[in-house]
Amino acid sequence: MELLEVQMVHQLPTTILGRTGIEVTRLGYGAGHRRSMSENQRKTILNAVVDAGINLIDTANDYGNSEELIGRYLYGRYHEFHISTKCGCSPSGHIWTRDNLYRGLEESLERMNLDQIEIMQMHNPSVEECERGGLVDVLQEMQEQKMVKWIGVSTTLPHLPRFLDWGVFDVFQIPYSALEREHEEWITKAAEADTGILVRGGVALGEPGVGLGRADRWDTFEEAGLDELREEGDSRSSFMLRYTLTHPFAHTVIVGTTNPDHLAENVQAVLKGPLSDEVYSETKSRLNSVGELPSMVTGC
Repeated sequence: MELLEVQMVHQLPTTILGRTGIEVTRLGYGAGHRRSMSENQRKTILNAVVDAGINLIDTANDYGNSEELIGRYLYGRYHEFHISTKCGCSPSGHIWTRDNLYRGLEESLERMNLDQIEIMQMHNPSVEECERGGLVDVLQEMQEQKMVKWIGVSTTLPHLPRFLDWGVFDVFQIPYSALEREHEEWITKAAEADTGILVRGGVALGEPGVGLGRADRWDTFEEAGLDELREEGDSRSSFMLRYTLTHPFAHTVIVGTTNPDHLAENVQAVLKGPLSDEVYSETKSRLNSVGELPSMVTGC
């Protein structure tokens, strides 16, 4: 079956995902579960995500049995959300060939019981791997066959400028947060080209001890004195999420969690809204002062 038009069940803020025209909630869900969970817990968290009104779930062929669980527990709710997944994966790592991209596509369709993937992304290839394998041609062939509707790539610098210059991708998935600002200005440049932006890492995997974030990265939070800028009731992760959402072109921030309480906290942070202009500016200034800076945008 194809995904139907989404019927909103929660008042989460939404925006348009670039030229796809898809109306997405500013908060998306990453279904690459990193913690051990029982089958019932997986069913519970997936349904809680949709119950919360989140209307984009991001997965991948190599996220364990994530696609199978979506197909098993959310098949009857496909009219409530959009799915983005990824190809290029294999049990032995990424293989950038036509055959492997099609293998991943066919597996994703079967696992989720779909006739078409709405958003298909390549999973972090280099420019050279794309060119050598003719991978863009493969994705466009999938589109022509109506097996895929929109194509994208999950990527980072130094590859992003070349991919953007090609002008073929409808969606980019890019890492970004207050503690990983490298792509801050590139997100703007990509969105100005009318591409949809899916942000991953928007809370830097959560504070160590609570989430799975790296201590060395979260040290920057303390060094910059960001605790002084948090509003009452905001956890560090909530502040981080609100910072990421304040970027006007972070269309959807994909946050994964296996904890229903953390999911509820993320929803409340999004409902609280972006940071004020004053706090956003001061946050950037403090991050600049400790060397957490965006990379300069150059001509593609």
